Amino acid sequence: MSDTAVSAAATVIDGKAFAQGLRGRVAAAVETLKRDHGLTPGLAVVLVGEDPASQVYVRSKGKQTVEAGMNSYEHRLPETTSQDALLAKVAELNADPAVHGILVQLPLPAQIDAQTVIAAIDPNKDVDGFHVINAGRLMTGATGAAAPLVPCTPLGCLMLLKHHLGNLSGLDAVVVGRSNIVGKPMGQLLLAESCTVTTAHSRTRDLPAVCRRADILVAAVGRPEMIRGDWVKPGATVIDVGINRIDPAGDASGGGKSRLVGDVAYDEAVAVAGAITPVPGGVGPMTIACLLANTVTAACRAQGLTPPDLGAG
Repeated sequence: MSDTAVSAAATVIDGKAFAQGLRGRVAAAVETLKRDHGLTPGLAVVLVGEDPASQVYVRSKGKQTVEAGMNSYEHRLPETTSQDALLAKVAELNADPAVHGILVQLPLPAQIDAQTVIAAIDPNKDVDGFHVINAGRLMTGATGAAAPLVPCTPLGCLMLLKHHLGNLSGLDAVVVGRSNIVGKPMGQLLLAESCTVTTAHSRTRDLPAVCRRADILVAAVGRPEMIRGDWVKPGATVIDVGINRIDPAGDASGGGKSRLVGDVAYDEAVAVAGAITPVPGGVGPMTIACLLANTVTAACRAQGLTPPDLGAG
């Protein structure tokens, strides 16, 4: 394993190292597809507007796509793009056989309804895993050719958990957060691994007590350092999905020299947990790596091929 020990405290789960290995496995799979089937997976990313964070993220996606040997198609549209124009672009990409994965970068400008756009993407090219059909396939446990494309962040979390713990069957898991992007699909993935799953949120009664019973605690609530050390069951595995920028005073105003923290109070939790993901360097690097893995999966299914198992580290 690539995990490293922190003195006598928790094992730090190195998401950056695991993601690097996953990207290597993706590149090897792409090379095999090219050699044996003449197939080059293609990922199309659509960016509307000039959001600085989105621009950085899209550049990183394009760079890593090319490094993995895949075709990268970037479509940059102006902030004033209408919803109909964006839907026309999505329809064009749906019909393009060279494009196996489509990602429309969020957030979108106010004149465009994100759910309408997501619903327009071919579910078999929906490498973000946000389409209602993929959500339904995940919930119903569909397998084989009907298996869902899974949202990248929870998929990355599951890979890290299985790499560290192995068999998750029977473990008590608590997911703090109920978003469609992370919380809900994370719960479904853990259920599929035969965990006993609780979805908690801001209105959960006695949230600290609920968290304390978890063998696996996934924090995806979007609040800086909300999960305190005394909320963590001794020896639990803690997966921190949060990425929050706070200033030196500890608030999220962004003044002064800011720093990144997770949803978990790391310095407290690392003394209690059995294993924990850091922020940065934990879950974050897994998201793009899983996007690349989903694109390989989509390309294989489009050609009637069995997708490779890329999750084992």
